[in-house]
Amino acid sequence: MEVFAEYSHAVASVVLFTLVVLFLAPFSALAKQGKGLAPGATPEQDYSDRAYRLNRAYLNGTETLPAYLTVTVAAILMGVNPFWVNLLASIALLARLVMLFVHIRGIGQPHSGLRSVLYVVGWACMFVMGLMALVAAF
Repeated sequence: MEVFAEYSHAVASVVLFTLVVLFLAPFSALAKQGKGLAPGATPEQDYSDRAYRLNRAYLNGTETLPAYLTVTVAAILMGVNPFWVNLLASIALLARLVMLFVHIRGIGQPHSGLRSVLYVVGWACMFVMGLMALVAAF
């Protein structure tokens, strides 16, 4: 569909974000299984525990994906300037991927560290896209 071709980076970023979350699911499950946890159980809240960090990274993705998908698709459907939608969606995805790496590797502090900064960058991109979609709708 040619009408969406201008938004190819944004569309690709949504697909990549989804694939990353899907990719994390079995690794989170295996890490929990390795600790003897039942399916659906949550590892003890210990940031030094790799299984906990992997599970939190997966859950962070599943928590953020609906908002990311919603604002990106809304901006596309409302015809927001493709440059901005592609840029904001791509920055949000990049921030999320780096945050994922930081989270899984246990880099920095659990609170107010690099992971938090990356979260805010992605959040801000999604928030701006959402506002742009609302403005375009009215």
